[in-house]
Amino acid sequence: MKHLDVKTETPRLSVIIPCYNEMATLPRCIASVMNIGHDNLALEIIIVDDHSTDESLSIAKKLAAQHPAIRVLEHERNKGKGATIRSGIAEATGDFIAIQDADLEYDPQDLLRLLQPLAREKADVVIGSRFLSSGAHRVLYFWHSVGNKLLTLLSNMLTDLNLTDMECCYKVFRKEVLKDIVIEENRFGFEPEIVAKISNKRLRVYEMSVSYDGRTYSEGKKVNWKDGFRAIYCILHYNLPHCPVYVQFVAYSVVGLTAAIVNLWIFLLLYSFGLANCSPNGIRCGCSC
Repeated sequence: MKHLDVKTETPRLSVIIPCYNEMATLPRCIASVMNIGHDNLALEIIIVDDHSTDESLSIAKKLAAQHPAIRVLEHERNKGKGATIRSGIAEATGDFIAIQDADLEYDPQDLLRLLQPLAREKADVVIGSRFLSSGAHRVLYFWHSVGNKLLTLLSNMLTDLNLTDMECCYKVFRKEVLKDIVIEENRFGFEPEIVAKISNKRLRVYEMSVSYDGRTYSEGKKVNWKDGFRAIYCILHYNLPHCPVYVQFVAYSVVGLTAAIVNLWIFLLLYSFGLANCSPNGIRCGCSC
């Protein structure tokens, strides 16, 4: 096993594991995470159950009873991935904090590599990238990859970072850096939000390749097209107030023009059906409606 090259004595890594209905993969995920611990790296594993309706919570509690390094937090109602991460951050005590999905799409062994720039005090944040890796990747949804690249491009334009995979789950932080950031998003908007806030703080950001074993929707994948639109909103919402005035002017002009075009299209569509001249109270006004 590759050991972590560090300057400090026995650093601690807090691994936050959001969990919602992941009973099929949670035990293997925990075993894989625990396998990266060694004499030179202590682990704190925080499982945050987001009101699962399967046996995930009971499995998490059994694992916690067997391993002192594991702690379990639970939400009384389903709130989303961002909310689980927020809960985990509040309880994390490690020198470094990492996010690990419970679905095993990402290999915890990669966390050891991502920790290296942090442990050597070269970086404040290290972000994984599924598009830099030369290793084996499961081949899945083409349009998902296109969407990810477009979202990353938009994010890079406003953050002035040159990331290749803004949406990647694997993000590892120095504790003091992440504790100083207020997470507002409750769902998958966490990814563009945290990248925006990292950029606004002018932190030292590194990017490294990670492996990726994606899953299909039938296998439990949860992100959907609505989260893509929310990501666009988050990129604009959390970045634009910190951009130069001319960038804000262009962005708001584009938004205004888009809204005008959409309104015009809706008006013409209604007009074509003879509804544009109808009064709000439903009184006939000479049209064929």
